[in-house]
Parts: sequence; C-alpha cells; structure tokens
Amino acid sequence: MMKRTMTSFAALAVAMLGTSALAQDPVELRMMWYSDGVEGEVMQDLLDRFEAENPDIDVVLDNVAYQVIQEQLPIQLASGQGPDIARVTNLKEQAVHWLDLRPHVADAAYWDENFGNRFDWMREDGSDAIPGFLTQLTMVGGFANKTLFDQAGVEMPGADGTWDDWVNAAEEVRQSQGTTAAFAIDRSGHRISGPNASFGANYIGEDGMPAPIDDGTMAFVEKLVNWTTEGKQLPDVWVSAAGTTYRSGADDFINAQIPFLYSGSWQVANLSTKIGDAFDWVAIGSPCGPAGCSGLAGGAALVGIKYTEHPEEVARVMDYLGSEPVVREFSERTLFLPAHAGIVETGGLNFQSDDPNVPPALDRFVQASGETLPLADKLPAWKWANAYYGALVSRVSQAMAGEITLDEARMLMDEDIADVVANAQ
Repeated sequence: MMKRTMTSFAALAVAMLGTSALAQDPVELRMMWYSDGVEGEVMQDLLDRFEAENPDIDVVLDNVAYQVIQEQLPIQLASGQGPDIARVTNLKEQAVHWLDLRPHVADAAYWDENFGNRFDWMREDGSDAIPGFLTQLTMVGGFANKTLFDQAGVEMPGADGTWDDWVNAAEEVRQSQGTTAAFAIDRSGHRISGPNASFGANYIGEDGMPAPIDDGTMAFVEKLVNWTTEGKQLPDVWVSAAGTTYRSGADDFINAQIPFLYSGSWQVANLSTKIGDAFDWVAIGSPCGPAGCSGLAGGAALVGIKYTEHPEEVARVMDYLGSEPVVREFSERTLFLPAHAGIVETGGLNFQSDDPNVPPALDRFVQASGETLPLADKLPAWKWANAYYGALVSRVSQAMAGEITLDEARMLMDEDIADVVANAQ
C-alpha cells in the first residue's frame, strides 16, 4: 500500500513538472510578411531582439510572395483564419478583419499621436480602432536610368515634363541603346491611378460610391494601351499575367532593359542593392498630364488579425515594433519613408546607404508627396479603391493583348466594379 502511495506521489510530481514546463513554453505568433527589398532581413533582426527581451513570445516570420498577400490572405481572412500579424497593402477594404489594438497596447495615446493621421486608411468608417501602423509611407513615382540617357545623348525632361515627353525621350534612348522597350509601369491599377488623376479622372461619386469610368480615366488608359501595342511599354509586364495579378517592371529596369520605370519609393532600397554601381539612376516624381503631375500616396501596414488567440501578445509585439527607436531604425535600414509623426517632425534620419543615388531619390519622393491631386489624396481611405484598381488592371491588360477593344474595356470595368459593390452589400 505504501509503495503504491509513493508511486502515486511520484507520478503526480512528474505531472506537475510537465505542466509547469508547458506553462513556460513561449506563445507562438505567426507574422505573414512580404518584401520589396531588404526589409524582411531587417524585420527578422528586430524580432530576434524582441524575443531575447521577451522569451515568453516566439514570433515566426513567414516570408511570402506579394501575390500571397493579395490573393491567398483574403481567402483565409474570409474564413475567419489567418496569421496573428500581417504586412498588407489592401488596408481599407479588409478593415473588418483587423484586430483593434486599442484595449491591448500599453499607451493608446502614443499610437493616436504618432500614427493616428492614417488610421482611417485601415479601419472601418466611423471606427476609433487602432489596427496597426504603416511600416512605411509610399509614394508612386518614376525612375530613370541616367547612364543610358547620357550614353544616348538624350536630355531627360524637366520637372514639368509630360507623360508624352517622358515616353518619347525614353523611346529615343531605346532606339539608340537597343533596350528591350522604352519604359514599364507596374502591372497595378493602383500604379496608374495617379496618372489617371493627372488626366482628369474622378473615381468617387457624390454619394461616396464608385463613379462610372470617365473620360479622364480613359484618356490615360488609351495612351497606355497604345504605347504597349507599339512596343514602347514592355508588353510582358502587363500582358503576361491574368486577372489582377501584380507584376513589377523593377527587374527589367535593374537589368537595364528599360531606361524608364514607373513604380514607387519602396523600390529605392531594391534598386540600390541590386544595381550597385552598374549605372546611375534618379527618381523623377510623376510626369504631368493636363490636370497635374500626380502620383499616389500609400503604404504597407503591419496589422493585427482579429482572429488571433493571443491579442495581448500581439499588442506587445506591435508596441515594440511601433516604438519610435525601432521605427527609426527600420526606416534608416530599409530606406523607407517613415509614417511616424514624431520622427517626421524631428527629422534627422540617417539612411544607411553609401549609394550616392539614394539620398536625392528619397528627397524627390518627399517632394512628390506634396504634388498629389485631390482624387489621389482621397483614395487611400476610400472603401472602393481596390474595386477600381482590380477592374483597371484586368481589363486594361485585355485591351493591351487585343482581346477586347477600349470601348469594351470601359464597359466591362463598370460591370466589374458594380459586381464588387453588389457582392459586398
């Protein structure tokens, strides 16, 4: 009897030890992340340091392609699943899925003061939620291969250069230097919306709902389709993909296959890292249309996902990554424009690059942020922006491929947008 009792106590002791060990196991959080340049490496370094200071939390960084963020994450979210934290660009349309950090962060006032001016980009209308923060403020704009322009003896258009000026100049470079095409615009409805605004487009009706595709939109779309069918724009960027699939022309620019790229500020680190000293390049802002010279502001945001089982731990990670010293270091190492009001006000960022092309490029994008038109300023917080972007990219691509006419593309874009609105309601 005594032996059995001792055995029972021993078993109980082992069980208690096992329970204690389990209780000390760190909480695992998964962060879905995509990279344009070196930011994934920087984020992993920051998370390693967070884990060293917070051994009860283990953050697994899942590096994925941008297409996964755009196409697969929405499916997970719609089924009430997903990672604990994600880096996303589809901010407003998916706002219903973001975790409200306000009850969980250490100091909500800090978040409101430093990130609050862009919370409306990523939360439902009328909400006071703290969904997360922009990992960077982005600005759409162009890049030119200065070395190719110089070798061709072609002068780059000035600050008031039009889209026709830039495409024609880049075409002269192509003919002189034998590049594959004159230019490329990223395959993205977002990317062409600044140029559309520059040609007088309006997407938003008086009731806040999507307006029909107008003549201003079609004015730039027609130019873009014609430039592509003429071979001036690299056809593969838009025609080789289907639906709303994203494709950038950055690699073609990096490989000196095009002298002019229209993409955005997030490419600065990527270009610097991959081009090195192979050639000189410059940021040019946005070429002009009849209504202005507008790009489009935006950003990628780090958000908590409301389906997480660990909101308190998510908030601790976000408090760390959103702290001023960490945001400053992340911005300096990634060459991203910060969206932290305190850092923007005090300035003094020491961007970590020995590349002489980088500082003037970042300065040009800061300047371009003050050149945007009213429509472009409204789009980041507009619920139906992605409905417009998706219709633009899919139907414009079909027109470039000769599958439909421009008139058909216009009609189908209106139908696509109406379908998205109907399904959402």
